[in-house]
Amino acid sequence: MSPEQRLDALAKANEVRSARARLKRELTAGTIELARVLGNPPACAQNAKLSVLLLAVPRTGPARVARALNRCQITDGKTLAGLSSRQRAAMIDLLPL
Repeated sequence: MSPEQRLDALAKANEVRSARARLKRELTAGTIELARVLGNPPACAQNAKLSVLLLAVPRTGPARVARALNRCQITDGKTLAGLSSRQRAAMIDLLPL
């Protein structure tokens, strides 16, 4: 990988991290609903772990996240892009946690 390609990759990774942090802040502030993110995830959230996004929702701690994931039969490390349609629908039906 050339130095230029490396810098381009680093810049793109920083953009994705910044967008994901902005999404988590919006979830925390309540300006965006988790159901909307689950139904149509933005590009920055495709590789985000579902458990991390659930923790960004106010009044949702690790125990509540673990129960919700268990109830929907979703593993802890599952990303939004890796959710099946059944898992996605079950999580949306479970909201608000």
